[in-house]
Amino acid sequence: MRGDVRIAAPPQIVWEALNDPEFLKDLIPGCQSMERLSETETLATVKVKFGFFSATFAGKILLSNIHAPDSYTISAEGQGGLAGFARGSADVMMIPEGDETLLTYDAKADVEGKLAQMGGKLIDSTVGKLAQRFFDDFNAAVSERAGA
Repeated sequence: MRGDVRIAAPPQIVWEALNDPEFLKDLIPGCQSMERLSETETLATVKVKFGFFSATFAGKILLSNIHAPDSYTISAEGQGGLAGFARGSADVMMIPEGDETLLTYDAKADVEGKLAQMGGKLIDSTVGKLAQRFFDDFNAAVSERAGA
């Protein structure tokens, strides 16, 4: 999954927001908790609904290939109990464009267990909707933060 979003804030503010678990917690759909363990590692619990089925995933988020405030790779893996296991990563880049930032991402994911049996179209559709919702909310919140 690839995408981009234009954010009405400079890259440094976007970078700081992307790396602030307390800020992100309220923006990530279904996020129940986030706890920063270090500058590169965060524990999270997220509840995701796939059609008529929902699962709560608990796992780690790791940051690597960090080139602040321009880019990094974010990787996550989580256990969803009977639903199975999910892991994914995204290369994220922030490109300055005047007073705005073009945030681009290239993500991939892998699921195992019951989730894998549900079919890729349902999973892709769900992930796409969640990503769109997150980036809409993130854009609004970061733009507000930049204007404050």
